[in-house]
Amino acid sequence: MEQEKTGKIVITLEEYRVKRGISKNKIVLHANVQRTQLQNYLHNRVARVDLGVLARICQYLQCDIGDIMKYVEE
Repeated sequence: MEQEKTGKIVITLEEYRVKRGISKNKIVLHANVQRTQLQNYLHNRVARVDLGVLARICQYLQCDIGDIMKYVEE
């Protein structure tokens, strides 16, 4: 039986951050995340997302989850 191809979730937080001119330091401070953790999110190196982290980032940026993540078909 042929396995269906699935897509993947891509974190677009870095694009959003740059477009809005928000510093990494401000996100770390106001969203209460560790710098290394933020770096992983910014560079799409997260295997398992932490919903609490995403909620705090969205709250600080005043954005929806769809503004910093998207589904891409493969």
